Amino acid sequence: MLPPRLHVLLARDARTAVVLRRGPSKTACAIGWDRRRDTFAVGQWLRARVYERRSDLSPDGRYLIYFAMNGRWDSATQGAWTAISRAPNFAAVALFGKGDCWHGGGLFATKREYWLNDGYGHHTLGDTTLVSRANPAPFRATWGGECWGVYFNRLARDGWTMHRDLSIETPGARTIVFERPIGHGWRLRKLAHASSGSKPPGKGVYYDEHELVHDRREVPRPAWEWADIDGKRLIWAEHGALWAGSISARSARGDDPVAGVERLHDFSEMTFTPIAAPYPHVIV
Repeated sequence: MLPPRLHVLLARDARTAVVLRRGPSKTACAIGWDRRRDTFAVGQWLRARVYERRSDLSPDGRYLIYFAMNGRWDSATQGAWTAISRAPNFAAVALFGKGDCWHGGGLFATKREYWLNDGYGHHTLGDTTLVSRANPAPFRATWGGECWGVYFNRLARDGWTMHRDLSIETPGARTIVFERPIGHGWRLRKLAHASSGSKPPGKGVYYDEHELVHDRREVPRPAWEWADIDGKRLIWAEHGALWAGSISARSARGDDPVAGVERLHDFSEMTFTPIAAPYPHVIV
């Protein structure tokens, strides 16, 4: 049995995050992460496919914007929607029906302004005064109408640098390379893949792999499905769990530069549990 897939949305101006757990395929869970204490609290489950690469967390960690699909094409959302909720919950305070999986989702420009990846348009089913749509639009879906159009804007906004010279394109597959410095001469490299052909078990059309890079040294970390920098530590998702480690002046000279590795939490043994939203919301 494959482990759940994990993706993390880090709050830029607060020591919080939301872990998006996927598994089985159309079941998602949003989990709050207190990064000061490394404690975790389940927000809500959702019977839908949540597109983590089209999702974002407000800088203060209070609001979540996400794109989801449940395939109920005769419902009010027409089977797919963008929602804004109070993190780490899915219950919408603003709900925009989409009806297809082209475009959708969005990003926060400020703690109370968001960009909606509108594309061919949403229809408003409920709105809020808690946050508002940024005008003019602060982002463009330069990389197409699906996940990369939102995801690459998020990576660039949060300090990742795209390296077009390292990117690879083959028939039916593309790999775009991003990097950010870790310290002591090491860099974290993210290989963002899009493949319409064969791919590793449990991977969708879009998936990431990672490497640690120092000059001409490359230390592959293909099992890291998500990774980023949290202050002075390196954090990553692997085999259904979140991990942390660091690179010190001493460990940087070793064959494996990551020292002090600890498992923060294992999300494998979780099952769907209906949880009521702790606030008024728009029904999906």
